[in-house]
Formats: sequence, C-alpha cells, structure tokens
Amino acid sequence: MTNLADAGVLDSIGLLSRREASSRELVEACLDRIRERDGAQSHDGDPESVNAWVRVYRDDALAASDRADARLAAGDAPELCGVPVGLKDLYAVAGKPLTASSRLLDEVPNESCPAWLRLEAAGMVLLGHLHTHEFAAGGTTDQVGNPWALDRSAGGSSGGSAAALAARMVPAATGTDTAGSLRIPSAVCGTSTIKPTRATVPTQGLVPLAPTFDHAGPMARTLADCEPLLAALCGVAPPPRTPVRRVAVSPRFGLVELDPDVADGFEAALGACSELGIEIVEVAPPAVELDLGLVFLDLVCAEMLVYHHRFDDRRELYRPSIRGFLEYAERGALSADDYIGAQARRTEATFRWLDWFAEHRIDALLEPTVPIVARPRGHGYDEPFTDAAEISFTHYWNWTGFPVAALPSGLGRRSGLPVGVSLIGPAGADWDVLAGGVALQARLGVAAAPF
Repeated sequence: MTNLADAGVLDSIGLLSRREASSRELVEACLDRIRERDGAQSHDGDPESVNAWVRVYRDDALAASDRADARLAAGDAPELCGVPVGLKDLYAVAGKPLTASSRLLDEVPNESCPAWLRLEAAGMVLLGHLHTHEFAAGGTTDQVGNPWALDRSAGGSSGGSAAALAARMVPAATGTDTAGSLRIPSAVCGTSTIKPTRATVPTQGLVPLAPTFDHAGPMARTLADCEPLLAALCGVAPPPRTPVRRVAVSPRFGLVELDPDVADGFEAALGACSELGIEIVEVAPPAVELDLGLVFLDLVCAEMLVYHHRFDDRRELYRPSIRGFLEYAERGALSADDYIGAQARRTEATFRWLDWFAEHRIDALLEPTVPIVARPRGHGYDEPFTDAAEISFTHYWNWTGFPVAALPSGLGRRSGLPVGVSLIGPAGADWDVLAGGVALQARLGVAAAPF
C-alpha cells in the first residue's frame, strides 16, 4: 500500500492496532485524496469532477483523529477507533449543517442521529457529509460523477458515498435505502454494502423519504469491511453465522431485461457459488405478487408527501423531479382505506416469503443488483420516475424489509463499467447473508481502483 488513503476499513484497523499508522495520518491522507480527486464541489456538480462531498470538516476531523490516537494509546479502544468515515447528507450531526443535497433544507440539528452517535462512540472520525440524490428521491445523484467514468451516473440515492469509496477518498461511509439507494450506487460504482433487515439500524434523526420503507446501513469497498460497520451501527457484537449452503435464483429474475454485461456478471456469480460448494436450487415462488406495479410507488409517494408538507410554500426550490413526485402523490391522494389495505398486502407477502424460505430451506436468493450499467449523467432530475431500471430489482426487498448484501461481480467486457449481484435472505438473517456475500466476494475478487 503506497498511500494510506487506499486502506480499507479492515486495513485501517490493522494499521492502527499495530501502530503502523496513526489516525491523524489516515485522516490527513484521506483529506489530501479528497483535494486531489473530488474536483469542484458544488450543488449542481461539474462534468469534470466527482463532487462526492457536500461539506468536508477538515479541522474537526483532524481534532477528532487526535482524540482517537489518544484513546488508542491509552489502550482498550474500540475496534473502529480512528477509522475515517463519511456520512450521507441525511444523517444529523449536532452542530453541523444538514441539507439533503437540496437548496430547500438548511438545518443545523442540536442532536446527532443515533446511527452517528454509535459510530462516534466507536471512535470513528467524521470527514464530512456526502451527496445524496435530492432528499434521497431518486436513483442517479446526477451532481456526482462516477469515478469509473465521470460522464456516467454514480447511482443513487447514496451516490456521493459510493463515489467517495470508489475513488479511494474514504474507507467507510453510510447510506440509506428506500427502493435501492444503498445497493444501486454500490453496484454501478463497484463497491459493497448491506441493506440490513428494516429497523435493525435506527433511522431516527435521518431525513426521511418514506419511513416504513427506509433503511440505514454501511457502505465500504468490500463486504468484509462492512461487517465491523454494521456491528457498530446495530450496537451489537457479530453473532455466530450459519453458512449459506442453498441458494435459489430469484423468481423475479425473468421480469427484467439485463444488459449483456450484467448478465455476464450474474453468470460469474452463479459459477462462483458452485465453486464454493453452494447448491443452486430451482423452487417455485410463493403465492405473492412478484411485480408490485404501482402500489409500491403509491405508498412511497404518500409517505414522502407527509414529510414534505412543511415545504409547501417553497416548492419552487425543489429540483423538478422532486416536485413531480409530490404532485403525483397529491393527484393520487390515497385514502386511509387504500393505504392500510396496501400495507396489509405488504405484510401478508412478507410472511409468505418467510414461510417459503423456511419450507424450502433456502438460505438466500441471488439476483442482479441493477439490470443496467451506469447510465449517462444529466437527466435524473428533469422529471420523476426516470430511474425505473435502476430500482427494478432492488425496490422489492424494501417491500419485505429483508436483508440484502450487494457486491461487485466484475467489470463489463463491453462497457468497462462495474456490475453487481445481491444475496437476499429472510428477515433477521443479516449476518448469515453478509458472511455468504463475503465468501462469494473472495471468489469473485474485487476490481482495481478506477484511478
């Protein structure tokens, strides 16, 4: 390793524990890398820039690194003490601006969100806030450039987090996921994440999109790096794992057309499963909707509208796509009966899936994360619902709230861009799915940095 900024989470933990590097040295290396690679930092982005960061807290980060080094020197410091991290610009940090990458929101919270409090208690060093698709309502984050090709989307809504990881500006980041927002940018930027079982990581103090669908989780370059982050965010020690032995191809696989590079990556993942001795089984799906149609969108938009009523007198400040979401929700105006009925369907489907996993002894489903490679930047904010391709696989598992480990499955031989796959498990199987993903990633390998 020629530059400390290239260190991942586990690398950083090792360097710090062996006293081969200090937290201050790690933080300084990351801050230097941000200056070198992020480019012009702005609300709208720049065609020649990554622009992953909304705000960088240089002085605070250096001071926090010194405190972390003191804890490390005193002994008995937590595992993550001194490791740098970036937070999606939805995570409240006391005394720091919170803007959701929008011109409309400009708050300075008095209290930090529980998720950040847990990472802070673990000794992690906050470098700054990372861009999101405005208010997390989209799958492109077009103000951020994909480090693999700056003219391509970094995915969304946690696009700044994935881009900063891929560009080796920070070893760890956080994101949120309502319809795929942890997994989409990870897939198109070649990084890794786990969407935990819903409510495993607290979402209080995060700017919401749709509260009954929102998840919070860790992002890193590898799933192995996600493990200590998930433990800290959950406030638990990693429990014993049950190996992933039986995997089924997702029954939703045939509903979506795949880019040839994505199809190749999926076949590579199937082959890697076989090499690991994992049994690939074909089982008829449960008697549930596999295509949710508009019901998912209707519920998300209805919940989104509740939060955004506070800005009704300033809607001209939204980007056009966000206004479009809210106008769609107002035109649809779900009744209480409609909303409760749809949520009841969702609950019934979730229990049917749980029974299906148990009945057929399925440890995980395998499916592509995103059916396309990163799309060209530029139009994700023009109007709503332009990211249907990006969320076509991912949104379904927010419907059930199940854990999903998402990892790269190679670089497309046609596009040269990252592609990815996901392992989906039943509720509560977070650590098993994560361990299965770590084993699969060890077989598939991790792409070199795009720079």
